[in-house]
Amino acid sequence: MNALAASTAIATGRVRLVTLRRQSLSTARLRLLWVALVFALVASVAVLRILYLGVADRTVASTSLEDALLPPRGEITDRNGQPLARAFPAYALWYNPEALGDDGSPLIRSPQQVAAHLKAIFPDLDEAETAMRLATGKAGYLRRRVLPEDANKVQALGELALEMPRENDRHYPQGPMGAHVLGYVAADGHGRVGMEQVLDAQLRDPARRGRPSALSIDLRVQGALEDELRRGMMLVNAVGAAGIVLDVDTGEVLALASLPEFDPNRIDAQGESRMFNRVTNQVYELGSTFKPLTIAAAIDAGVVRDYGKQWNAEPVQIGRFTIKDLHPLGASLTVPQALIHSSNAVTARVADELGPERLRRTMMDLGMHERPYIELPARGHPIWPGGKWARLTNMTVSYGHGIAVTPLHLASAYAAMVNGGIWRPATMHRLEPGEAPRGRRVFKASTSSRMRQLLRMIAMYGTGRNANAAGYRVGGKTGSAEKPGSGGYSRTSVVSTFAAVFPMDRPRYVVIAMLDEPHGTLASSYQRTAAWNAAPIVGRLIPRIGPILGVQPDATRDVDISDLVPLVPEAQPKVEPEA
Repeated sequence: MNALAASTAIATGRVRLVTLRRQSLSTARLRLLWVALVFALVASVAVLRILYLGVADRTVASTSLEDALLPPRGEITDRNGQPLARAFPAYALWYNPEALGDDGSPLIRSPQQVAAHLKAIFPDLDEAETAMRLATGKAGYLRRRVLPEDANKVQALGELALEMPRENDRHYPQGPMGAHVLGYVAADGHGRVGMEQVLDAQLRDPARRGRPSALSIDLRVQGALEDELRRGMMLVNAVGAAGIVLDVDTGEVLALASLPEFDPNRIDAQGESRMFNRVTNQVYELGSTFKPLTIAAAIDAGVVRDYGKQWNAEPVQIGRFTIKDLHPLGASLTVPQALIHSSNAVTARVADELGPERLRRTMMDLGMHERPYIELPARGHPIWPGGKWARLTNMTVSYGHGIAVTPLHLASAYAAMVNGGIWRPATMHRLEPGEAPRGRRVFKASTSSRMRQLLRMIAMYGTGRNANAAGYRVGGKTGSAEKPGSGGYSRTSVVSTFAAVFPMDRPRYVVIAMLDEPHGTLASSYQRTAAWNAAPIVGRLIPRIGPILGVQPDATRDVDISDLVPLVPEAQPKVEPEA
């Protein structure tokens, strides 16, 4: 019995041990399962969070590290990626009268001596004004944008009150070039005047400032335009100049210049006085450049069909007003002759037959009654004849008097006149292929084709001959208008303009060159009219920018004007009489 009991006890112990092992193994497996489940849950949450941050929430702001690596303001480039405006670290010269921390003088030397030393480092510094500021003991900037080598020279003076803090600054690598397009950044970090103001929020946005903002401007074309405008302005002692190069099919502005310019790297009193944009903000009576627009409206309406018809070119008497040409042009002229010789009388009679309402409607379709369409903040209000146009108003508007618009208005109108008849708003943004707006139709395609012939004839045989760059098939129209004043129109102050298109067999670009108050000089044969001062600017500019824009000179191509040449005696070859 004892042996049986012992055997039973041993068997029972073994069963309990096996049961205990099984329970321990089950517990371990259960615990392992819970650990795996918790790990899977944590991993799932992490993956979901990553997906949420990377896919679902694309508006998450940059981290502080990313903010530190990004420039404080985005870069602006031209259409080819060339930098126009960028942020960079720079030094500033700050006067801190409390730097020594006692009640004594903050300067080792006298204010006059310190100012003299600073003048030696910065030649353009106003020494007297600086000495006065140092003497007042008031903290503040003495200079912004200090080069590292100049900062070292200042520190070598040993004046602890002259501090050189590092700051992020805005730099314009091209200097004054394109200043009226770009504008500048004020001390508060916000853009002013140009595209710096328009793009301010975008340039400051951490999510976008790592990507440059491309403008429609071509830096090479911009430089050539400013150079030729400046040269033309100086040759005739004009007080100002304006110019624009516009893509006729997209409305992109390839260059825009207003002279005199300012330097956005250094805004001073002179710079502030020059910020007014003559291209988009100043309105002018642009004179005879309106005549092709009037003729185009008349062709579109069927008023002008027979180009050999003789129109009365004698002065037009309307009440106590007389409309006449600058010089007598004969008793009658055809429409091609009227444009070639720029006849006020014939244009006024064409407009009279067209009627005020139809001409007014055309001008409105060209946007002449509204501020110019462009992103720049400085946009002038046209002087637009309100209400129902009287007969005299209709006639004077036809040759560019009694209505004042910006040169940009004129550029957009000429683009519509030659591109097949479609008006599109101008833009400072680079457009990708297919992004051009649809625009609105103003002229028939057939009218546009006819106007290309007529504009080409003006450059070949008329007042635009000085703009007829060989091989570039230039077309265009001159305009010279007396400036209005308090006592009426000035006899001594004029605005001269040349509105050009090239190449006329396949128009691609409009070029406007305008001079404000040019004088008759030797360079202009002592003439003040656009044929002698504005047209030559275009004649020099187009050969410079044509190859850049993909337009090569080609003497074997031109607009077919064979059906109009017989109607213009001026275009006939001169036959020398036999001896």
